[in-house]
Amino acid sequence: MHHLVGHQEARRRLSKAVRSDRLPQVLAVVGPPGVGKQRLALWLAQLLLCEERQEEPCGACRGCRQVLELGHPDVHWFVPIARPKATDPDKQVEEAAEALAEAMEERRARSLYIAPDGMASHGLASVRLLHRRAALTPAVASRKVFILGNADRLVVQEASQEAANALLKLLEEPPADSVFVLTTADPRRLLPTIRSRAVPLHLGRLTDDEVVEVLRTGGMLGENLRARVTAAGGSVGAALANGDAGNAAYEAAREVLEAILAGHAGLPARMERALRQTPWAARGEFTAMLDAMAATLGEAARAALGGVPRLALPPRLEQSQDAGALIRAIDRVADAREAAAGNVNPQLLLATLGEELAEVL
Repeated sequence: MHHLVGHQEARRRLSKAVRSDRLPQVLAVVGPPGVGKQRLALWLAQLLLCEERQEEPCGACRGCRQVLELGHPDVHWFVPIARPKATDPDKQVEEAAEALAEAMEERRARSLYIAPDGMASHGLASVRLLHRRAALTPAVASRKVFILGNADRLVVQEASQEAANALLKLLEEPPADSVFVLTTADPRRLLPTIRSRAVPLHLGRLTDDEVVEVLRTGGMLGENLRARVTAAGGSVGAALANGDAGNAAYEAAREVLEAILAGHAGLPARMERALRQTPWAARGEFTAMLDAMAATLGEAARAALGGVPRLALPPRLEQSQDAGALIRAIDRVADAREAAAGNVNPQLLLATLGEELAEVL
């Protein structure tokens, strides 16, 4: 895992809280996608488990090394995974544990990673696994650290809130030896009851030089590195997506927005392509596209308020001066994204969303 870059003020505040034994047991690290929220959570785990009581983790002790190697037995990093295929609850938990182990192995091999698949989530099996691990005593340290990356991916399964409610019970009365760090780009996607249990810590965007440093330490080099960083707008994740297949989501979002702004002229073709896909692939692509669409509309609102957009915008959207309309459009996309987490047909969602955005924009 690459060393942490940036976020000096957040690190100072966390360090002060740890040294004074005033660190909240439940934290919500909030910030734009790709700025290092989960990496900061790992840094905090290092700080808590470091053998030296300093302002920064020493990086040399056994605890620090194990955290960086993603092998500390008392640090549990939960990331969104595919829904288990088993029907038996215990088998589902086993599948979730195996999927998380595979995800950690991938992240050991490649310390820089893009956003999870659009259909990956924190389902009931993951929450049950979290409960089981929280009930255990620490293996080698005095406390356990749980990181719930992309916590807004906690889904409502089978039209129930069982997974969210199970997590809520744990956060309401967390074990005394445990610290929980939830990360999210949009705290509005967290259930209000869960959000109210967590103390927020807000992160800003990185500078371009800091993004370059992260990419270089992660082995990302190339002549177009600086251009990718400039377009990323302070997000390592965006810089990676600009040079990866993840950019397809932004291309799809741009295509849909251009069709909507042109008066639906191009929507039928987009819908026809979506209908030809398998339901799973369509939902996965659709949710990734929605995230990219929200980011694109956000940059258009930024431009409408006098800022410089950090993404290439469709020409008609670039000319929009109505920031209020763009914000309402983002709300519509957020509603569709929430519905997409369930079993709603993505093709129908796309049609409905197209109608709503055409009215708003």
